Amino acid sequence: MAEQEYFKSALSDFTHEAASGGAIRHLADLGYTARQITEKLTYPTPYERVQKTVWKHLIDTGVVLTQEPGSGRRRGMATYTVTHGKYGRASFRLEQSPVGDSEPIRWKERRYSEDKYGSLAAYLTDKCSECGEDQAYISCDFGLLSKRDKEKFDAVMQVLNERQKEYISGLLWEEQICYHRLDGRMREIVVKLYAHGYYRGYCYFLNLGEKIEII
Repeated sequence: MAEQEYFKSALSDFTHEAASGGAIRHLADLGYTARQITEKLTYPTPYERVQKTVWKHLIDTGVVLTQEPGSGRRRGMATYTVTHGKYGRASFRLEQSPVGDSEPIRWKERRYSEDKYGSLAAYLTDKCSECGEDQAYISCDFGLLSKRDKEKFDAVMQVLNERQKEYISGLLWEEQICYHRLDGRMREIVVKLYAHGYYRGYCYFLNLGEKIEII
């Protein structure tokens, strides 16, 4: 029975990967939410399966980290390649550069204040431009809130517009602090939450060696 269940699960994973996996990852890279991706797929795929694929892709590609940025562990860059079998059947393979240890960053720690640095929106945009967006991260406690303080999580979601809410609620945040790349969408989300008193956390600018506390 266990072998039969394993086979069914493996077959389901293979079918999902061949039919939808590549398309889901591509749309996620373009910025689509899990809900939008589900609606765009030509092959019917459950929303929960799309969420799982999107989350794994964000982890694999370093858009989301589960360890503090600069903590001394580098993740290799992930790419997906398509191979074709004997009968032309396509399959996808994850290729990732080697993971190596690096020295932990000795952060120059600062605290953001509007009086000193100006508006948060302008400050984060300038920092990301200086550092490089792919080397900037922000701490997120959405997983902790959704599982430990549902009332506060719902209040936080009400501050966001529909697309922002759809993006955050569509990700399978783990029950811990996670770190999301500080792209334009996340900057808008954080600025809005901060303006309503719902954001406290840290920004990490790896190329600058700066860790900024936002309270």
